[in-house]
Amino acid sequence: MDLDVSRETKERLEIFASLVEKWNPSINLVSKNSLSDLRERHMADSVQVFRAVEPNFGHWADIGSGGGFPGLVVAILRAEDGNGKKVTLVESDQRKAVFLRTVLRETAVSADVRAERIENTNFLAADVLSARALSDLPTLLRFTVAHLHQNGVAVFPKGLTWQKELAAAQKAWNFDHEVIKSKTDPSGVLLKIRNIRSV
Repeated sequence: MDLDVSRETKERLEIFASLVEKWNPSINLVSKNSLSDLRERHMADSVQVFRAVEPNFGHWADIGSGGGFPGLVVAILRAEDGNGKKVTLVESDQRKAVFLRTVLRETAVSADVRAERIENTNFLAADVLSARALSDLPTLLRFTVAHLHQNGVAVFPKGLTWQKELAAAQKAWNFDHEVIKSKTDPSGVLLKIRNIRSV
């Protein structure tokens, strides 16, 4: 997996991958079938989410962080640039929240882990908001409106049904969007969404 990152960042990503492999049998961080493809499927996918956003953004919030994709990868990549800007990971499953904190400790990377449901989370004021495999797009936009800064951007990886989800979301919301072809999933895209307003 050539991600064009520093040696230190590669080492941190390896520590993260090893911890996923160690913890996965207990708390199902990723599907058993995708564990063997962890670096290409999950990590590389998370890197492209990170790189879909313009550099020098502010607070990044990842909701429904689960096993840390893309949230932990974002935090690790941000540690490389040393800008110290905030990353928040929201995960309601207490065991997965413990896992997220363990990876942060073992990699010496900083991020705020909130072990709570996104519906109960105080306004995050995020400049960037991401979610991977959390919910359908109409529901994600409801969460986004509640937590994204007025001038912020949301980035959502979506698979084969992305066009159907986009059409459903457009019935409930007005928004600007950009479709970026996924580099890791031939049928997938990244949806970049701004300026969300209710219909």
